[in-house]
Amino acid sequence: MSGRVQEFVSFRQRMNERILGIDNQVTRRFFALDRQCYGEGGRLDVRTKELLGLVASLVLRCDDCVSYHLAQCRKEGLDFEEIYEAMSVGLVVGGSIVIPHLRRAVDFLDQLAAEEAQEAAG
Repeated sequence: MSGRVQEFVSFRQRMNERILGIDNQVTRRFFALDRQCYGEGGRLDVRTKELLGLVASLVLRCDDCVSYHLAQCRKEGLDFEEIYEAMSVGLVVGGSIVIPHLRRAVDFLDQLAAEEAQEAAG
């Protein structure tokens, strides 16, 4: 990994370890709830849950959350068109203020695809 994707993954991992190392039950429970919410189980599959998280993150304009859900969507095997269709729902719900976040989302998704292609090539 390189560039923005590596920066995001490294920072997120480092800070999650730091935060979870703090003796605070509320934070730990929230992180556990988040994992449980997006995990296997329930009536919705993980792919659908990640798309829902992506749309909500776009509407709330949280670039870190958008990047995380984009990576998870790719991990779950969603292709560009499926992901972009979900992001277009976020744009309609959130309005034009979502456009800058959509730009960064497409850029991040392109970087993920480039890294996947690089890994596949060897």
